[in-house]
Formats: sequence, structure tokens, C-alpha cells
Amino acid sequence: MAKKPVALSRKARDGLLAAARAVRARAYAPYSRFPVGAALLGASGRMYVGCNVENASFGATLCAERAAVASAIAAGEQRVSAIAVVGGEKDPVPPCGICLQTLAEFGSGDLRVVLAAPDAPGVTVTTLGEVMPLRFGRSHLT
Repeated sequence: MAKKPVALSRKARDGLLAAARAVRARAYAPYSRFPVGAALLGASGRMYVGCNVENASFGATLCAERAAVASAIAAGEQRVSAIAVVGGEKDPVPPCGICLQTLAEFGSGDLRVVLAAPDAPGVTVTTLGEVMPLRFGRSHLT
């Protein structure tokens, strides 16, 4: 039987989006000029934010989503239930593959993924399972 996705209230969604928009303003993106902000909701109900931090050695760049996950883990969170990502210009952008895999480590397929462009109306709400149906996880290692 398919699991019902975790509910995300409009208030929680809007709070995540507001936090992602605010932290996007602090992104360090001198090379791509593509600032991204992310706000993550931990299973505890606490919110964590992250923004992209670029580096002249591009491989050392940290995406907003992974920065938010790192913040959550550093605070003691072990599971995440939702993430909002604000980036792009006219259209929202989904997390990259590395970020999706990182989210898969700490969330299930029903983790809510909320996407929005900085100034464009409209929001896309999906799940990690829909964005990344075939993900590698802890179960593959046991």
C-alpha cells in the first residue's frame, strides 16, 4: 500500500518560502550570479536555512540545500520532512542531483519539496520520490 505523503500546511509552506527568500539574499554567488536559498523543516518541527556558497575551486561550492541539511544535522536533527528552495529567475529550479541524494539520506520519498522563483508568482509542491524516484539509500548498504 502506498504511503500518504506528509502533510505540509499552507502556513508551514509559506514560512519555509519566506525563510528561503530571506536567506537567498545572503548567498555568496560571485561566479554564477545565481543565488539560491533553502529552508528545511526538520522532523522536530524546527526550521533550518542555508544559501549557496561558491568557491573559485568550483568543486568546493556548497549548494543551499546541503547547507540547510548541514545546519540541521549540526543542531542534532536526524530526519527532515520538507524543504523549500528559492532560486532561478522566471521559473523555479529543483535541487541538483547531489542535493537530492543528500536529502534522501535524511528524508523519505514523501519528503515535501517546495519550489519557487524569487519574484515570480506560483509555487510547485512535489515530493522527493517524485523528483528522484530511484535514489540510493541506507537500505542499499545493509
